[in-house]
Amino acid sequence: MDKPEEPQIEVEELGLDSAFTQQIQKLHQLTVYGRWLFAGCLWLIIAPVCLWDLRVEISLLQQYFTWVGLRYALIFHPLSALGLSFCISVTTSVLVWQSRNILWGLPLAEQEKLKKQVYRIRQQGSSHPLWKWVCQ
Repeated sequence: MDKPEEPQIEVEELGLDSAFTQQIQKLHQLTVYGRWLFAGCLWLIIAPVCLWDLRVEISLLQQYFTWVGLRYALIFHPLSALGLSFCISVTTSVLVWQSRNILWGLPLAEQEKLKKQVYRIRQQGSSHPLWKWVCQ
């Protein structure tokens, strides 16, 4: 009750200025880059450790590959299997998310979230960590 209310976004929706629209696009682009950066860091940090743990099984599978051999390699190294599964699932989810945005556009809920976030960045000013990437 004591907090000041945020102005409604609908007023700005009637005539979004081009600067605000560009800031929304920059924030979305930063979100895309951030998600791919996170997925890339997983592949650079977690995947090599998991593959190093599976190095003996990988060398055996290179000589004579069977699906049963792969299955038992992953069963007897559950942390490696979990790490590789996490890397694959994050990469797949980012790929599906970005493909959906490219094919069908951003959902309205996500557009509203980006508008509110840009408004908060503008309101906080240069003390916000994303100010220089979004508003300048």
